[in-house]
Amino acid sequence: MGFPDRIERTVEIAHPPAKVWAALTTAEGLGTWFGNQASIDLRPGGDAEMKWDEGHQANMRVERVEEPEIFGFTWNIYGLPDEDPRRTYVEFTLEPAGAGTRLTVVETGFSQLPDDLHRVAFEGNTKGWAAELGELIEYLDAV
Repeated sequence: MGFPDRIERTVEIAHPPAKVWAALTTAEGLGTWFGNQASIDLRPGGDAEMKWDEGHQANMRVERVEEPEIFGFTWNIYGLPDEDPRRTYVEFTLEPAGAGTRLTVVETGFSQLPDDLHRVAFEGNTKGWAAELGELIEYLDAV
């Protein structure tokens, strides 16, 4: 299959890893920069959920927690019904970079989709990560 399977973005953030970690792994953080409301059980196998005021919702399953360096989860694929069992895996990696943090987000699992669904999900999430990482930086700058 010739479809891209991986979205990867790296940003330099002028805040220490502990502050970035809290923004990624707490209900308060996720519910401010990523969604409008969130809950999270921060342990492998734990459930997490984000809701947006527009009525959208993301159900996540925590897969990896290696504080303060790696946080990973699976979630619904954009464009598919919530009951569809296919998921993508998202992993955040935090590295100290001077007084700040180098944050890399990688999302994989798109190659399991046929062409029409792949295009919608991959393009939607590519645009989404660009916007969301900008919102994460704005959130961190404000707190």
